[in-house]
This record gives sequence, C-alpha cells and structure tokens, in this order.
Amino acid sequence: MTAVIRAPGEGERHAAGPAEVVLKATADETGGALFLAEATVPPGSPTPPPHRHERMYDMFWVLEGILTVRVGDDTRDAGPGTFVCVPPGTLHTFANDGDAPVRFLNLSTPGGWERYMRDLAEELETGRPPAEVFARLSERHDVAFER
Repeated sequence: MTAVIRAPGEGERHAAGPAEVVLKATADETGGALFLAEATVPPGSPTPPPHRHERMYDMFWVLEGILTVRVGDDTRDAGPGTFVCVPPGTLHTFANDGDAPVRFLNLSTPGGWERYMRDLAEELETGRPPAEVFARLSERHDVAFER
C-alpha cells in the first residue's frame, strides 16, 4: 500500500444528479479501511431518502455552506466545521435547503462506499425515477432506504 495524496480538485469525479462527488480515498487505496469523498451539493438538489447502513459508519464534515442533517428524529443545520458521525443502524439523511452550494467531506468506514457512488452516478444517467434508482442501489450496497 502506498500513501494517497490528492491536491485540491484532484480525484475521481462523479455527477450525482446536479451534485458532484470527488473521490479522495477508496477501499482499494486504504486496504479496505475507509472511503473519503468531497461532495458539492447545489441548493435544492435531490439527496438520498432517509436510510440506514448495517455495517458502515457514515460521517460528514461541513466545509462550506449549511448542510441540513437528519439523524434519527433530530434535524439540524450544520455549518462549516460541523462534524457528524452516524453509527450503523441509525436512520439519517442530508439536504441543502439553503440558497448557496454546500461542500462537505463524506467519510465512511469500512471502505467501499465508492462503489455506491459510482453506481449512483451511472444509475442517474439512465433517467430512471429516483425511487427506482435507490431501490436498485439498496440491492447492491449496505444501504436500506425507508419507504
């Protein structure tokens, strides 16, 4: 294994609808330990429905803007510098309800979430309805969406 060094703006880029995800570290690069991406979500962009992960810790660190985060029954606005760590089995989601883009780091452990992000980008290109896209993704990844 070698060190992973990405300069600003570097990394594997994926469009997730109007949002952009830049992969910074993947399971292959970290011996399966983690996934790290930088995400930019424009105002009002579609975001994932409430969901849970069976094994994965899902973390968010807000860099710019206000990310509305729901964890369980708690919803709050998370500004720059806010860190959120969602343990396995916990219902959560996020949104950009503001009027400016939100930029945040998304970290998960164990690694492998990059496969979901790649699949999400590919599925969204098909033009399938979002509900169908998320159903297909939940069959292949550690994610269970609320119905």
